[in-house]
Amino acid sequence: MEYLELFFKSIFIDNMVFATFLGMCSYLAVSKKVSTAVGLGAAVIFVMLITVPLNWLLDHYLLQPGALSWLGEEYANYDLSFLSFIMFIATIATMVQLVEIVVEKFSPSLYNSLGIFLPLIAVNCAILGGSLFMQSREIPTLGLATVYGVGSGIGWFLAILAIAAIREKIRYSNVPPALRGLGITFIITGLMAIGFMSFGGMLTGGDKEETKEDKTAQVEVLKNNTEVFANNIKVNK
Repeated sequence: MEYLELFFKSIFIDNMVFATFLGMCSYLAVSKKVSTAVGLGAAVIFVMLITVPLNWLLDHYLLQPGALSWLGEEYANYDLSFLSFIMFIATIATMVQLVEIVVEKFSPSLYNSLGIFLPLIAVNCAILGGSLFMQSREIPTLGLATVYGVGSGIGWFLAILAIAAIREKIRYSNVPPALRGLGITFIITGLMAIGFMSFGGMLTGGDKEETKEDKTAQVEVLKNNTEVFANNIKVNK
C-alpha cells in the first residue's frame, strides 16, 4: 500500500510540472507535437527510473553524514553532503548521454526533432528535482525511491503529453491574437495545475474515516459519563 500511495502521489499530487513547475523549458518548447512530446516524455521516465535509485544509493552510502561507516569506524565522522549536487548531476548526465546515443541510433527522426532539448535533459530541473526531493523527503528504501522516480517521470510525461495534445487542437481554434503561442499555453497550464490540485483529496479518505470513528468514540464516552452522573444523582437522593 505504501508503494502504491507514493506512486499515485508522485504522479498526480506532487506532479513535477503542475505542483512545483519544474522542467518548464522542455515542457513549453517540445510540446508542439504529440509525437515529439511522447519521445521526450519516455526519455524523462527512463532517466528518472535510473537516476533516482542510483542517487539514493549514493546519498545513503556515500554522501550523508556517517554514511562511510561501512568502510570502517575511522570514516564514520566524514560528511560528504556538500558533494550532493555534483554527484547527482554527474549521474544524470551519464544516463542522459546513454539515452542520447540510443535515440540517435534507433530513431534519427526523433533525435532530430528533439534537437538540443535531448542533451539538455541533463540540466532539466525536473530530473534533478526528483533526486533532491527524494533526499529532502528522506525516502527510506531503494524500492520506494525507484517507485518515486518512475511516478515522477510518468507525471511529467502526462503533463507534456496533455499540453501537446491541446496545442495541436488549438491551432485550429479562434484564439485572440494577443494570446496565441505561449500566452494561451501558460493559461492552459495554469488551468490544468488547478485541476491537478483536486487530486489532493485522493489519499485523505482514511483520515476522514478515522475522524468519524474518533467522534463516535467521543459520543459514546459522553453518554457513559452522563449515565454515571445520573446514577450518582439518584444515589445521593
